[in-house]
Amino acid sequence: MPELIPVLTEKEIHDKVEMVAQKISKDYENGRLVLIGVLKGGFVFLADLARRLSIPVEIDFIRYASYGDRDYSSGDIRLCSDITTDIKGKDVLIVEDIIDSGLTMAKLIKHLEAFHPESIRICAFIDKYERRKVDCQADYFCHSVKGGFLVGYGLDYAEKYRNLPALYHLNL
Repeated sequence: MPELIPVLTEKEIHDKVEMVAQKISKDYENGRLVLIGVLKGGFVFLADLARRLSIPVEIDFIRYASYGDRDYSSGDIRLCSDITTDIKGKDVLIVEDIIDSGLTMAKLIKHLEAFHPESIRICAFIDKYERRKVDCQADYFCHSVKGGFLVGYGLDYAEKYRNLPALYHLNL
């Protein structure tokens, strides 16, 4: 049976999301911001973040897959569902649950650049730099970790644990 080791409580998550939302609201107070949530993991973070922003935003989603039932990226990154919002000339903020290897994010940015947005920045709930393979930095992030496999608050292992309200290290 896997062991769940607490990393962040619900309260700590709430406080960190609130801080990031305040920064984003200030930075984009005069912009036309589109939040693009990366499914599936980013939906919980995006929902909480969007409700805490004090500026108007548009919201869309994109879905890439690369993990499957493993605890590491396969390297085979597939676009499963694309955005439908016109982002040309708008500021785009990609909202992701975790940046790990950076491979998915690099591919996503290149894909979105083809739609000619004004800017593209990254907001990640977790910045995990242990397995970073490409230079990919989050402009905004709530928490940084060196390693371990994390679940909860949208992050999963084989489609399980996303619904946990706090963040845990999964000891397999």
